[in-house]
Amino acid sequence: MAVVSERVRRRIERDFPDPGSAAAVLDLVGTVHESERVQAAVVVLGDGDLVRLRDASDLAQLDWRDVLIRVGFPDEGWPARLDAELSPAD
Repeated sequence: MAVVSERVRRRIERDFPDPGSAAAVLDLVGTVHESERVQAAVVVLGDGDLVRLRDASDLAQLDWRDVLIRVGFPDEGWPARLDAELSPAD
């Protein structure tokens, strides 16, 4: 399993408050990609819904760039957008 950043983990716990769901989501997101940017894109697209999260995960595994485009993280402004979605890095 890949490492999930602290910011992504906090977003997962916020969007999926049930501890069982959060653990399953952490496992799933950890296998998607090693990049925080891609993992965050999957979680943001999931928006608290497991079906949407799995769809985003499947898309990321086919081509992670498609997930970045869909969520709005593809261009040079992505760090600010990522910070806005996850809270600024410490």
